[in-house]
Amino acid sequence: MSTVNIGIVGTGIYLPENRMNAAQVAEATKGVWNEEAVAEKLGIKQKTLPSKEDKDGTQEMGALAALDCLTRTGVDPKDIDVILCIGEEWKEYPLTTSALYIQDRIGAVNAWGIDVQNRCCTCVSAMKIAKDMMIADEEINTVMVVGGYRNVDFVNYEDPQMSMMYNLAAGGGALILKKNYGKNLLLGSHIISDGSLARTAGVEIGGIKNPFTCDNLEEGKRSLRLMDAQRMKDKLNEVSMDNWMTCVNKSLDKSSLKLDDLSYLAILHIKRSGHLGMLQSLGLTEEQSIYLEDYGHIGQIDQILSLHLALEQGKVKDGSVVCMLAAGIGYVWAANIIRWGE
Repeated sequence: MSTVNIGIVGTGIYLPENRMNAAQVAEATKGVWNEEAVAEKLGIKQKTLPSKEDKDGTQEMGALAALDCLTRTGVDPKDIDVILCIGEEWKEYPLTTSALYIQDRIGAVNAWGIDVQNRCCTCVSAMKIAKDMMIADEEINTVMVVGGYRNVDFVNYEDPQMSMMYNLAAGGGALILKKNYGKNLLLGSHIISDGSLARTAGVEIGGIKNPFTCDNLEEGKRSLRLMDAQRMKDKLNEVSMDNWMTCVNKSLDKSSLKLDDLSYLAILHIKRSGHLGMLQSLGLTEEQSIYLEDYGHIGQIDQILSLHLALEQGKVKDGSVVCMLAAGIGYVWAANIIRWGE
């Protein structure tokens, strides 16, 4: 068994200044949802929106979060060996590699970089990849996991089937993992995917299958949608909670811990009842998580943001056992376990 340990050095966040509140979301639905329901049922008091400025591009938001992470941790960018970019595919320029843009922006001249993508599970998946890489390769000692997200651009608030994605927001996040750091250890991880749902949701217009035309251009700009809504919803209702609990329990098993050891849940933003139900299933209180109702769902950045806020608010401290929990369309469920402190 490997004696190598992998620890989190620190986090960084970038959030745009623009906000969209519950009343504005309700108005955008043309009255299908009212303000109270948006705030209480969907759990969106407000969410971050990108400006039209270049700094709120997907790649640049990732770079700004990376710079924030370097400032907070004091890590020399020249010491970074690998950049795993978890930024979304919706970015400034298609077919450019976001990890390499960020590498240049932060001066990580000794690193190599690659983009990885698992939708809203990408952060948890990339953290597992980073840990496994550092254990397997003696030359890799420091990895940055970083990315930006603004899939909010594709949301059509007039599509009632899209209510599960009205919470989409914008921002960037970064964290640095270091081999044999000796604290804030990333322990077990577990991931489940179900490829039968691979094309039940996504951006329907603008790809090879259904390219942009003069007639569908405006529709295409808001064509993130459920492409097989009934099958997706039926399957998720059947398996989602079981898969999440399997991910949590197997991650704990791999960490030689049990459910009672958990002290904080870093979970993506979901509807309020789902958030409260998950806490109940894990035996946690509302004080042992942060509901991202003032931020919205920044995709795979949510777990970094939740940990970042929890450290600032003292909800995670030395001795805390943290579970990062995620799910992504496609469909993927993932969890990891982190023991904070020495």
